[in-house]
Amino acid sequence: MDESKKTFLRNLPKIDEIILLLEKQDIYSLAPRDIVIATCRTVVQNLRDKIIEAKEKDLPKFSLDLASAVGKVERLIKGLYRYSLRRVVNATGVILHTNLGRAPLCPEALQRIMEVGKGYSNLEFDLAKGERGQRYDHVSQLICALTGSEDALIVNNNAAAILLVLNTLAEKKEAIVSRGELIEIGGEFRIPEIMKKSASKLREVGTTNRTRIGDYEKAVNDKTGLIMKVHTSNFRIVGFTEEADIVSLVALGKSRGIPVMDDLGSGCLIDLEQYGLQHEPTVREALATGIDVVTFSGDKLLGGPQAGIIVGKKDVLAKIKKNPLNRALRIDKFTLAALEATLMHYLNPADAVKKLRSLKALTEPVAAVKKRAEKLITKLQKENFVSLKFSLHEDFAAAGGGSLPTQQIPTVLVAIKNKKMSASKMEEKLRKMEVPVIVRVDKDEILIDMRTVAEDEFRFIIEGLRQV
Repeated sequence: MDESKKTFLRNLPKIDEIILLLEKQDIYSLAPRDIVIATCRTVVQNLRDKIIEAKEKDLPKFSLDLASAVGKVERLIKGLYRYSLRRVVNATGVILHTNLGRAPLCPEALQRIMEVGKGYSNLEFDLAKGERGQRYDHVSQLICALTGSEDALIVNNNAAAILLVLNTLAEKKEAIVSRGELIEIGGEFRIPEIMKKSASKLREVGTTNRTRIGDYEKAVNDKTGLIMKVHTSNFRIVGFTEEADIVSLVALGKSRGIPVMDDLGSGCLIDLEQYGLQHEPTVREALATGIDVVTFSGDKLLGGPQAGIIVGKKDVLAKIKKNPLNRALRIDKFTLAALEATLMHYLNPADAVKKLRSLKALTEPVAAVKKRAEKLITKLQKENFVSLKFSLHEDFAAAGGGSLPTQQIPTVLVAIKNKKMSASKMEEKLRKMEVPVIVRVDKDEILIDMRTVAEDEFRFIIEGLRQV
């Protein structure tokens, strides 16, 4: 190490000196002494590491004065009071945006979470019998009514649902899956890897683009524990293709005494074709084939909280419920409360499309989206943003969340150009607001997709642009 770096390291602020100055500023009103000391050490160590790694020409840039170190410690401690998980405005046009929390909850779900959370609840207590009950009973009857299932079980997400079913029905046995259905979804979750963790053995059949019922028939043997079909919810194979339908797989399973599972992924409860969207298989359609078990998500097309829902034959669900993994994967009272409120809207499907924000965003006529865009521009123009230029563009939004991958949903964008700042810089500033506004950037404009922006979020956009 050269002498100049050694000099800088010797002149680093002393931790005792930093603490002494912080004590005079009443730092302990913000945090206890052990946190203050640990933060001081972190600040000094980070500075030391940067000096060691720096080039000699960059050394003069390092501030070694005591006041600077005290300021950094104070900012870090005050930062502990700032929520990391925050509300954002999704102006991207991706309706079920995984990175932005997927489906927003309906007001009734939020109200139920508050009511259940602020006091005690009958989470596992049967009020009618006065004895211990099952937490799943709060929503299982409702799920069965909406899907035609014999029984239902809810775990913390659909990956957990798949893991639990595979481990229960095919542990140390083979699970037959078409090669074209060995999907990977967001976060590098892959069907083969979850099968391995479930202690079941993958038995691939067919080819990437063509798998016939005969391929499954040839693969069945005395080691087969499950026949599994996976809905390719986040991609489509087109062209020279063929797949075995669920009815044929169910017939094969019954003739050989092997349970059949269908992983729907998104899990749709209403027919989306009536709203001009592509057909997405509904849970009721899948169960009507006589299949043994179906899994799907609660926070995608269903429009509720994150959950994995397992439905199917009562005897099959009974085995799954007894699996010790079930307790490790179970959901809490808040998810149950939100899911129950969400599902109630489906008792009147027309109500669900109006009340569940993700469904409304998927099905809203483009004319209504354009009207909302015009309202926003009118409000922005009244703000007299002299350096900003506004315009409307037609484009396409996306369902997201591994749903309707090839569906183009007509939308309207509010495009904003800044005469004094680049679009990328505007995007960064809006992203770092107290209530971040997440936008798209195209060349020299930021784009606000109005299909995913509600009217009550206009104030965040206006305030963001005002500060920018």
